[in-house]
Amino acid sequence: MSQNKNSVPNSTVTRDLRDLDKGTDNLYESIVVISKRANQIAVDIKEELNQKLSEFASSNDNLEEVFENREQIEISKHYERMPKPTLVAIDEFLHDKVYFRNPSKEQE
Repeated sequence: MSQNKNSVPNSTVTRDLRDLDKGTDNLYESIVVISKRANQIAVDIKEELNQKLSEFASSNDNLEEVFENREQIEISKHYERMPKPTLVAIDEFLHDKVYFRNPSKEQE
């Protein structure tokens, strides 16, 4: 993922709801777009994390496991420190980085 992680806050942010409906003219439609994008981001992050952690999967016990566990912990901590998918999705939406369309509006 190529996101500008420096601009996305890593905690709760109070937002002006009027900013959220600018792209759709409907707050609820904006929230649906943001939630669908957040789900996409969450799935991508989960797949990436599982792929990295699968490299450590082994069926036998050995002395290297202590070192591998430390690496696994560091990878997990990195993903825990990342901004939450919802915050990333809101930031993308507010900066017009999300493509969306509403077929029911296109028919009108």
